[in-house]
Amino acid sequence: MNFKIFSKQSSGNNTTKKRWLRIALFFIVLVVLVFGVFAWKTGFILNKISQGNANIFKSILKSLPGVDKTLSGEKDGRINILLLGMRGEGVEGGGLLADTIMVLSIHPKQDEQDTTRASLISIPRDLYVKVPNREEHRKINAVYALGEERELHKGGMEDMRTMVGEVTGLDIPYVVTINFQGFKDLVNALGGINVTLTEPFEENMQFREPHVCDSYVFTVPTKPPQFEHKYHTRKDGSRYIAKSYPLCYNPNLECGGAFKLSAGENTLDGDKALCYSRSRVTSNDFERAKRQQQVIQSIKDKALATGTLTNFDTINNVLDSLGNNIRTNLEAWEMKRFVELYQKVGNESKLVQKVLDTTEEGLLYHPENSAPEAGYILLPRNDTYDRIHELFKNSLNP
Repeated sequence: MNFKIFSKQSSGNNTTKKRWLRIALFFIVLVVLVFGVFAWKTGFILNKISQGNANIFKSILKSLPGVDKTLSGEKDGRINILLLGMRGEGVEGGGLLADTIMVLSIHPKQDEQDTTRASLISIPRDLYVKVPNREEHRKINAVYALGEERELHKGGMEDMRTMVGEVTGLDIPYVVTINFQGFKDLVNALGGINVTLTEPFEENMQFREPHVCDSYVFTVPTKPPQFEHKYHTRKDGSRYIAKSYPLCYNPNLECGGAFKLSAGENTLDGDKALCYSRSRVTSNDFERAKRQQQVIQSIKDKALATGTLTNFDTINNVLDSLGNNIRTNLEAWEMKRFVELYQKVGNESKLVQKVLDTTEEGLLYHPENSAPEAGYILLPRNDTYDRIHELFKNSLNP
């Protein structure tokens, strides 16, 4: 009798245990599937933005204990990465002209008496340079596009690395490019960024400017008609108008036509952050570069804020924006290592920021007698990069 009762209780306990085991297995399988898909997605997108160079298996190897995980230049105390911003491939208006050119340098902490330090220095797009692999001089913002003509999806990065290395005197192993859409998506994925201004900001000219007429964007002719002239220089030095292009307005004004921000703290979504970063006509390219650096600092602060990058939905949104609109030559493990080091910037010391400009300290000048067909150009003072090399060399000094 007692034996039968014991058997029923034992059978009931076994049934309960099996039920809970099935439930536990279900959740384990669910977790494995979710994180498996996430890992696959991460690997796929990292491989996409690194143009097939993500090397996921190498990244797994690098995660093992005892395996060296140092970036190029890390052991020497300086990691350099080139940051490029452009409209985007196939976009009207010079989609591959790199109108944002910055060098981010990080000095990783070497010992207990040391600190992690970083500098961010902007190079203006109008710097006139000799194009790598060509016997011609152009503005530096054209180097990427010309490199892509030479070797699609590789030549642009390589030629910009070469050119910026020559200007700065630095070894620059890494490059990251982002287009307008990627920039907007990234800011939106982070929930916007905060920018604090000491006085109101307004750009009421740039986004109403006419451009050469096309069939897609600039379609409304100016009244009275305006033209952009292309000149040809004769052998005797005289010039004549070789061709004239009519100018048109964009019927859909960018940034509302007149872009404004009030003094104090402003929360910017992707569109507003891009408008603020692009504004230059009312001020100048040098001030625009300073605003771009301010925005990058705000993106970094928001991205590294507590909890921002631990949110699964946010990470997915960020990965989606990166996959479609960012390109780099960093491998996946290098991206991870770089973020780990960059997280320390600001916790221990400030980010040093600088813009090359036409002030005495800015080390550039505008030649008065430059060829008209070159447009507005900038050259290094004394016509050498020596002082610029010295600036970059000392940018990480404590």
